[in-house]
Amino acid sequence: MKKLAIVITHPIQYYAPVFKHLTERKKLQIKVFYTWGKLEYPYYDPGFGRAIQWDIPLLEGYDYTFVRNNSFFPGSNRFWGAINFSLPYEIERWQPEALLVVGWSFYSHLVAMIYFKNKIPILFRGDSTLLGEKPGLRQLLRNIYLPWVYRHVDRALYVGKNNKDYFLKYGLKDEQLFFVPHAIDTIRFQDAIEENKKKAMAWRRSLGITDDKIVFLFAGKLDPQKNPLLLLEAFKQLNDTKAHLIFVGSGKLEEELKRQASARVHFIDFQNQAIMPVVYHLGDIFILPSQRNETWGLAANEAMACGLPILVSDKCGCAVDLVVDGKNGYIFPAHNKDELWTKMQGMLDKNKLKSMGVASLDLIHGWSMDSLCSGIEESIIALS
Repeated sequence: MKKLAIVITHPIQYYAPVFKHLTERKKLQIKVFYTWGKLEYPYYDPGFGRAIQWDIPLLEGYDYTFVRNNSFFPGSNRFWGAINFSLPYEIERWQPEALLVVGWSFYSHLVAMIYFKNKIPILFRGDSTLLGEKPGLRQLLRNIYLPWVYRHVDRALYVGKNNKDYFLKYGLKDEQLFFVPHAIDTIRFQDAIEENKKKAMAWRRSLGITDDKIVFLFAGKLDPQKNPLLLLEAFKQLNDTKAHLIFVGSGKLEEELKRQASARVHFIDFQNQAIMPVVYHLGDIFILPSQRNETWGLAANEAMACGLPILVSDKCGCAVDLVVDGKNGYIFPAHNKDELWTKMQGMLDKNKLKSMGVASLDLIHGWSMDSLCSGIEESIIALS
Protein backbone atom coordinates (compact mmCIF):
# COMPACT_ATOMS: atom_id res chain seq x y z
CA MET A 1 0.00 0.00 0.00
CA LYS A 2 1.18 3.51 -0.78
CA LYS A 3 1.64 5.78 2.22
CA LEU A 4 -0.41 8.97 2.24
CA ALA A 5 0.17 11.68 4.87
CA ILE A 6 -2.86 13.91 5.51
CA VAL A 7 -2.58 17.37 7.07
CA ILE A 8 -5.73 18.86 8.60
CA THR A 9 -6.39 21.19 11.55
CA HIS A 10 -8.43 19.03 13.95
CA PRO A 11 -10.81 16.06 14.18
CA ILE A 12 -13.96 16.96 12.24
CA GLN A 13 -17.21 15.01 12.22
CA TYR A 14 -17.26 14.96 8.41
CA TYR A 15 -13.64 13.87 7.90
CA ALA A 16 -13.17 11.26 10.63
CA PRO A 17 -15.42 8.75 8.78
CA VAL A 18 -13.37 9.35 5.61
CA PHE A 19 -10.11 8.47 7.36
CA LYS A 20 -11.66 5.40 8.96
CA HIS A 21 -13.13 4.27 5.64
CA LEU A 22 -9.84 4.75 3.78
CA THR A 23 -8.09 2.63 6.41
CA GLU A 24 -10.70 -0.14 6.20
CA ARG A 25 -10.43 -0.31 2.38
CA LYS A 26 -6.70 -1.14 2.68
CA LYS A 27 -5.71 0.43 -0.62
CA LEU A 28 -3.71 3.21 1.04
CA GLN A 29 -1.82 3.44 4.30
CA ILE A 30 -2.74 6.79 5.80
CA LYS A 31 -1.59 8.84 8.75
CA VAL A 32 -3.36 12.04 9.77
CA PHE A 33 -1.36 14.96 11.17
CA TYR A 34 -3.56 17.30 13.23
CA THR A 35 -2.14 20.82 13.40
CA TRP A 36 -4.40 22.61 15.90
CA GLY A 37 -2.90 20.47 18.63
CA LYS A 38 -4.72 18.19 21.01
CA LEU A 39 -7.99 19.90 21.85
CA GLU A 40 -9.46 20.02 25.31
CA TYR A 41 -13.06 18.87 24.99
CA PRO A 42 -15.52 20.40 25.05
CA TYR A 43 -14.05 23.27 23.00
CA TYR A 44 -15.69 26.61 22.28
CA ASP A 45 -17.18 27.01 18.80
CA PRO A 46 -17.86 30.70 18.06
CA GLY A 47 -20.35 29.84 15.30
CA PHE A 48 -22.63 27.86 17.59
CA GLY A 49 -21.86 30.23 20.45
CA ARG A 50 -21.23 27.34 22.83
CA ALA A 51 -18.81 24.63 23.87
CA ILE A 52 -18.94 21.59 21.59
CA GLN A 53 -18.12 17.97 22.22
CA TRP A 54 -19.22 15.71 19.38
CA ASP A 55 -20.88 12.49 20.50
CA ILE A 56 -19.64 10.28 17.67
CA PRO A 57 -16.09 8.83 17.69
CA LEU A 58 -13.65 11.04 15.81
CA LEU A 59 -10.35 9.28 16.60
CA GLU A 60 -11.17 5.61 16.00
CA GLY A 61 -10.12 3.32 13.18
CA TYR A 62 -7.17 5.23 11.68
CA ASP A 63 -3.60 6.32 12.48
CA TYR A 64 -3.09 9.91 13.60
CA THR A 65 -0.91 12.23 15.61
CA PHE A 66 -1.40 15.63 17.21
CA VAL A 67 1.48 17.86 16.15
CA ARG A 68 2.59 20.41 18.73
CA ASN A 69 1.11 23.81 17.89
CA ASN A 70 3.45 26.72 18.64
CA SER A 71 0.85 29.41 17.94
CA PHE A 72 0.12 31.92 20.72
CA PHE A 73 -3.51 31.91 19.55
CA PRO A 74 -4.34 28.37 18.36
CA GLY A 75 -7.45 27.98 16.24
CA SER A 76 -8.93 26.84 12.97
CA ASN A 77 -10.28 30.25 11.93
CA ARG A 78 -7.04 32.18 11.45
CA PHE A 79 -3.88 31.81 9.36
CA TRP A 80 -1.61 32.00 12.42
CA GLY A 81 -3.74 29.54 14.39
CA ALA A 82 -1.60 26.57 13.32
CA ILE A 83 2.15 27.10 13.61
CA ASN A 84 3.79 23.69 13.87
CA PHE A 85 7.55 23.96 13.59
CA SER A 86 8.02 20.18 13.71
CA LEU A 87 5.38 19.30 11.11
CA PRO A 88 7.64 18.89 8.02
CA TYR A 89 10.06 16.73 9.98
CA GLU A 90 7.37 14.55 11.52
CA ILE A 91 5.87 13.94 8.09
CA GLU A 92 9.31 13.24 6.66
CA ARG A 93 10.07 10.69 9.40
CA TRP A 94 6.94 8.75 8.44
CA GLN A 95 8.24 8.64 4.82
CA PRO A 96 5.00 9.05 2.87
CA GLU A 97 4.82 8.69 -0.89
CA ALA A 98 2.28 11.51 -1.20
CA LEU A 99 0.92 14.36 0.92
CA LEU A 100 -2.70 15.51 1.09
CA VAL A 101 -3.24 18.98 2.58
CA VAL A 102 -6.77 19.96 3.60
CA GLY A 103 -7.00 23.75 3.38
CA TRP A 104 -4.00 26.01 2.65
CA SER A 105 -4.97 29.07 4.71
CA PHE A 106 -2.95 28.09 7.79
CA TYR A 107 0.72 28.88 8.24
CA SER A 108 1.84 25.28 8.73
CA HIS A 109 -0.28 23.91 5.88
CA LEU A 110 1.22 26.37 3.42
CA VAL A 111 4.73 25.71 4.75
CA ALA A 112 4.21 21.95 4.28
CA MET A 113 3.14 22.50 0.67
CA ILE A 114 6.21 24.63 -0.02
CA TYR A 115 8.58 22.29 1.85
CA PHE A 116 7.47 19.11 0.08
CA LYS A 117 7.06 20.59 -3.40
CA ASN A 118 9.13 18.51 -5.85
CA LYS A 119 9.96 16.02 -3.08
CA ILE A 120 6.73 14.05 -3.05
CA PRO A 121 3.45 14.61 -4.91
CA ILE A 122 1.19 17.12 -3.18
CA LEU A 123 -2.56 16.70 -3.26
CA PHE A 124 -4.87 19.45 -2.08
CA ARG A 125 -8.47 19.44 -0.91
CA GLY A 126 -10.58 22.50 -0.25
CA ASP A 127 -14.11 23.47 -1.23
CA SER A 128 -13.77 27.16 -2.12
CA THR A 129 -15.94 28.55 -4.91
CA LEU A 130 -16.28 31.74 -6.93
CA LEU A 131 -19.80 32.38 -5.61
CA GLY A 132 -18.82 35.02 -3.07
CA GLU A 133 -16.26 36.94 -5.15
CA LYS A 134 -16.67 40.68 -5.63
CA PRO A 135 -14.58 43.16 -7.65
CA GLY A 136 -12.12 45.25 -5.66
CA LEU A 137 -8.64 45.36 -4.16
CA ARG A 138 -9.16 42.15 -2.20
CA GLN A 139 -10.10 40.30 -5.37
CA LEU A 140 -7.14 41.78 -7.23
CA LEU A 141 -4.80 40.47 -4.54
CA ARG A 142 -6.45 37.04 -4.72
CA ASN A 143 -5.86 36.96 -8.47
CA ILE A 144 -2.14 37.36 -7.80
CA TYR A 145 -1.74 35.31 -4.62
CA LEU A 146 -3.89 32.22 -5.26
CA PRO A 147 -2.19 31.14 -8.52
CA TRP A 148 1.10 31.25 -6.57
CA VAL A 149 -0.39 29.07 -3.81
CA TYR A 150 -1.69 26.48 -6.25
CA ARG A 151 1.62 26.24 -8.09
CA HIS A 152 2.63 24.11 -5.09
CA VAL A 153 -0.11 21.57 -5.84
CA ASP A 154 0.22 18.55 -8.14
CA ARG A 155 -3.40 17.37 -7.85
CA ALA A 156 -6.51 19.13 -6.55
CA LEU A 157 -9.40 17.01 -5.36
CA TYR A 158 -12.49 19.02 -6.27
CA VAL A 159 -15.76 18.41 -4.47
CA GLY A 160 -18.23 19.60 -7.12
CA LYS A 161 -18.72 21.85 -10.14
CA ASN A 162 -18.39 25.22 -8.36
CA ASN A 163 -15.18 24.08 -6.68
CA LYS A 164 -13.76 22.87 -10.02
CA ASP A 165 -14.45 26.26 -11.62
CA TYR A 166 -12.56 27.90 -8.76
CA PHE A 167 -9.46 25.72 -9.24
CA LEU A 168 -9.48 26.31 -12.99
CA LYS A 169 -9.67 30.07 -12.52
CA TYR A 170 -6.68 30.11 -10.18
CA GLY A 171 -4.25 28.29 -12.39
CA LEU A 172 -4.78 24.54 -12.10
CA LYS A 173 -5.22 22.58 -15.32
CA ASP A 174 -8.05 20.19 -16.02
CA GLU A 175 -5.67 17.22 -16.01
CA GLN A 176 -4.62 18.13 -12.44
CA LEU A 177 -8.19 17.90 -11.13
CA PHE A 178 -9.80 14.76 -9.71
CA PHE A 179 -13.42 14.54 -8.67
CA VAL A 180 -13.62 13.56 -4.99
CA PRO A 181 -17.21 14.35 -4.02
CA HIS A 182 -18.24 16.06 -0.83
CA ALA A 183 -19.89 13.14 0.94
CA ILE A 184 -21.19 12.13 4.33
CA ASP A 185 -21.52 8.79 6.05
CA THR A 186 -24.89 8.07 4.40
CA ILE A 187 -25.14 4.66 6.10
CA ARG A 188 -25.33 6.36 9.51
CA PHE A 189 -28.28 8.44 8.32
CA GLN A 190 -30.08 5.54 6.63
CA ASP A 191 -29.68 2.89 9.33
CA ALA A 192 -32.89 2.31 11.32
CA ILE A 193 -34.68 4.82 9.10
CA GLU A 194 -38.19 3.65 10.05
CA GLU A 195 -37.36 3.78 13.75
CA ASN A 196 -35.93 7.28 13.29
CA LYS A 197 -39.11 8.38 11.54
CA LYS A 198 -41.24 7.13 14.44
CA LYS A 199 -39.07 8.99 16.96
CA ALA A 200 -39.30 12.15 14.85
CA MET A 201 -43.10 11.96 14.56
CA ALA A 202 -43.39 11.60 18.33
CA TRP A 203 -41.09 14.61 18.72
CA ARG A 204 -43.23 16.62 16.29
CA ARG A 205 -46.39 15.80 18.24
CA SER A 206 -44.69 16.98 21.42
CA LEU A 207 -44.28 20.34 19.66
CA GLY A 208 -47.99 20.39 18.84
CA ILE A 209 -47.51 19.47 15.17
CA THR A 210 -50.03 16.90 13.96
CA ASP A 211 -49.09 14.28 11.37
CA ASP A 212 -50.98 15.98 8.52
CA LYS A 213 -48.91 19.21 8.75
CA ILE A 214 -46.01 20.12 6.46
CA VAL A 215 -42.79 21.13 8.20
CA PHE A 216 -40.02 23.27 6.74
CA LEU A 217 -36.77 22.46 8.53
CA PHE A 218 -33.61 24.48 9.08
CA ALA A 219 -30.73 22.78 10.94
CA GLY A 220 -27.44 24.56 11.50
CA LYS A 221 -25.81 27.64 12.95
CA LEU A 222 -28.20 30.52 13.44
CA ASP A 223 -25.81 33.08 12.01
CA PRO A 224 -26.03 35.83 9.34
CA GLN A 225 -24.24 33.81 6.66
CA LYS A 226 -26.91 31.11 6.69
CA ASN A 227 -29.62 33.81 6.67
CA PRO A 228 -32.34 32.17 8.79
CA LEU A 229 -34.08 35.56 9.11
CA LEU A 230 -34.94 35.48 5.40
CA LEU A 231 -36.49 32.04 5.87
CA LEU A 232 -38.53 33.28 8.81
CA GLU A 233 -39.79 36.29 6.83
CA ALA A 234 -40.80 34.12 3.87
CA PHE A 235 -42.55 31.63 6.14
CA LYS A 236 -44.56 34.36 7.86
CA GLN A 237 -45.97 35.30 4.45
CA LEU A 238 -47.30 31.79 3.77
CA ASN A 239 -50.47 32.24 5.85
CA ASP A 240 -51.23 28.53 5.57
CA THR A 241 -52.21 26.76 8.77
CA LYS A 242 -50.88 23.42 7.57
CA ALA A 243 -47.31 24.82 7.36
CA HIS A 244 -44.87 24.81 10.27
CA LEU A 245 -41.23 25.88 10.52
CA ILE A 246 -38.62 24.32 12.82
CA PHE A 247 -35.24 25.89 13.53
CA VAL A 248 -32.71 23.44 14.99
CA GLY A 249 -29.49 24.98 16.25
CA SER A 250 -28.02 27.94 18.08
CA GLY A 251 -26.00 31.02 17.24
CA LYS A 252 -25.86 34.81 17.09
CA LEU A 253 -29.34 35.28 15.63
CA GLU A 254 -31.20 32.98 17.99
CA GLU A 255 -32.73 35.68 20.18
CA GLU A 256 -33.64 37.86 17.20
CA LEU A 257 -35.38 34.95 15.48
CA LYS A 258 -37.34 34.15 18.61
CA ARG A 259 -38.43 37.78 18.94
CA GLN A 260 -39.71 37.87 15.37
CA ALA A 261 -41.22 34.37 15.30
CA SER A 262 -44.91 34.01 14.54
CA ALA A 263 -47.28 31.14 15.27
CA ARG A 264 -46.25 27.68 14.04
CA VAL A 265 -42.54 28.49 14.36
CA HIS A 266 -40.63 26.16 16.68
CA PHE A 267 -37.11 26.26 18.09
CA ILE A 268 -34.99 23.27 19.11
CA ASP A 269 -31.59 23.82 20.69
CA PHE A 270 -28.31 22.57 19.20
CA GLN A 271 -28.43 18.81 18.67
CA ASN A 272 -25.36 16.59 18.58
CA GLN A 273 -24.39 14.26 15.75
CA ALA A 274 -25.82 10.99 17.08
CA ILE A 275 -29.39 12.35 17.08
CA MET A 276 -29.24 14.11 13.68
CA PRO A 277 -30.62 11.10 11.73
CA VAL A 278 -33.79 11.64 13.78
CA VAL A 279 -33.71 15.45 13.56
CA TYR A 280 -33.95 15.52 9.76
CA HIS A 281 -37.13 13.45 9.88
CA LEU A 282 -38.76 16.28 11.84
CA GLY A 283 -39.08 18.05 8.51
CA ASP A 284 -40.78 17.44 5.19
CA ILE A 285 -38.52 19.90 3.37
CA PHE A 286 -34.99 20.98 4.29
CA ILE A 287 -34.06 24.62 3.59
CA LEU A 288 -30.59 26.19 3.43
CA PRO A 289 -31.03 29.93 2.64
CA SER A 290 -27.39 31.06 2.86
CA GLN A 291 -26.85 34.63 1.67
CA ARG A 292 -23.07 34.60 1.30
CA ASN A 293 -20.70 32.00 -0.02
CA GLU A 294 -21.65 28.68 1.59
CA THR A 295 -18.81 26.68 0.06
CA TRP A 296 -20.92 23.52 0.08
CA GLY A 297 -23.56 22.82 2.74
CA LEU A 298 -23.16 19.22 3.90
CA ALA A 299 -26.43 19.45 5.80
CA ALA A 300 -28.08 19.17 2.38
CA ASN A 301 -26.36 15.79 1.87
CA GLU A 302 -27.60 14.66 5.26
CA ALA A 303 -31.17 15.76 4.59
CA MET A 304 -31.19 14.00 1.22
CA ALA A 305 -29.84 10.82 2.84
CA CYS A 306 -32.93 10.97 5.05
CA GLY A 307 -35.19 11.27 2.02
CA LEU A 308 -36.02 14.99 2.18
CA PRO A 309 -36.49 17.39 -0.73
CA ILE A 310 -34.14 20.36 -0.44
CA LEU A 311 -34.60 24.06 -1.07
CA VAL A 312 -31.25 25.90 -1.22
CA SER A 313 -30.02 29.31 -2.29
CA ASP A 314 -27.77 29.81 -5.29
CA LYS A 315 -24.95 30.82 -2.93
CA CYS A 316 -24.66 27.22 -1.71
CA GLY A 317 -21.83 25.41 -3.45
CA CYS A 318 -23.83 22.17 -3.45
CA ALA A 319 -26.80 23.61 -5.36
CA VAL A 320 -25.71 22.86 -8.94
CA ASP A 321 -24.66 19.31 -8.01
CA LEU A 322 -27.35 18.17 -5.61
CA VAL A 323 -30.50 19.88 -6.87
CA VAL A 324 -32.32 18.79 -10.00
CA ASP A 325 -34.72 21.71 -10.10
CA GLY A 326 -38.30 20.56 -9.73
CA LYS A 327 -37.32 16.92 -9.24
CA ASN A 328 -35.76 16.67 -5.78
CA GLY A 329 -35.98 20.33 -4.80
CA TYR A 330 -35.41 23.89 -5.96
CA ILE A 331 -32.73 26.56 -6.10
CA PHE A 332 -33.71 30.14 -5.34
CA PRO A 333 -31.73 33.39 -5.64
CA ALA A 334 -30.10 34.34 -2.34
CA HIS A 335 -31.65 37.41 -0.64
CA ASN A 336 -34.84 37.02 -2.71
CA LYS A 337 -37.59 36.55 -0.15
CA ASP A 338 -40.35 36.51 -2.77
CA GLU A 339 -38.70 33.72 -4.75
CA LEU A 340 -38.17 31.71 -1.59
CA TRP A 341 -41.83 32.26 -0.62
CA THR A 342 -42.97 31.15 -4.08
CA LYS A 343 -40.95 27.94 -3.90
CA MET A 344 -42.22 27.21 -0.37
CA GLN A 345 -45.79 27.84 -1.47
CA GLY A 346 -45.34 25.37 -4.32
CA MET A 347 -44.18 22.63 -1.95
CA LEU A 348 -47.26 22.46 0.26
CA ASP A 349 -48.32 19.14 -1.22
CA LYS A 350 -47.59 15.88 0.64
CA ASN A 351 -47.70 13.69 -2.48
CA LYS A 352 -45.31 15.97 -4.36
CA LEU A 353 -42.94 16.04 -1.41
CA LYS A 354 -42.92 12.25 -1.16
CA SER A 355 -41.85 11.81 -4.80
CA MET A 356 -39.23 14.55 -4.44
CA GLY A 357 -37.86 12.82 -1.35
CA VAL A 358 -37.49 9.56 -3.27
CA ALA A 359 -35.57 11.49 -5.94
CA SER A 360 -33.26 12.91 -3.25
CA LEU A 361 -32.48 9.42 -1.98
CA ASP A 362 -31.73 8.21 -5.49
CA LEU A 363 -29.47 11.16 -6.28
CA ILE A 364 -27.44 11.06 -3.07
CA HIS A 365 -26.32 7.47 -3.75
CA GLY A 366 -23.67 8.90 -6.07
CA TRP A 367 -22.29 11.07 -3.24
CA SER A 368 -21.23 8.25 -0.95
CA MET A 369 -18.24 7.59 1.27
CA ASP A 370 -17.14 4.89 -1.20
CA SER A 371 -17.16 7.43 -4.04
CA LEU A 372 -15.12 9.88 -1.99
CA CYS A 373 -12.51 7.30 -0.99
CA SER A 374 -12.30 5.90 -4.52
CA GLY A 375 -11.55 9.41 -5.79
CA ILE A 376 -8.67 9.82 -3.35
CA GLU A 377 -7.28 6.39 -4.19
CA GLU A 378 -7.51 7.00 -7.95
CA SER A 379 -5.76 10.34 -7.63
CA ILE A 380 -2.82 8.57 -5.93
CA ILE A 381 -2.73 5.81 -8.56
CA ALA A 382 -2.63 8.46 -11.29
CA LEU A 383 0.61 9.80 -9.81
CA SER A 384 2.43 6.54 -10.55
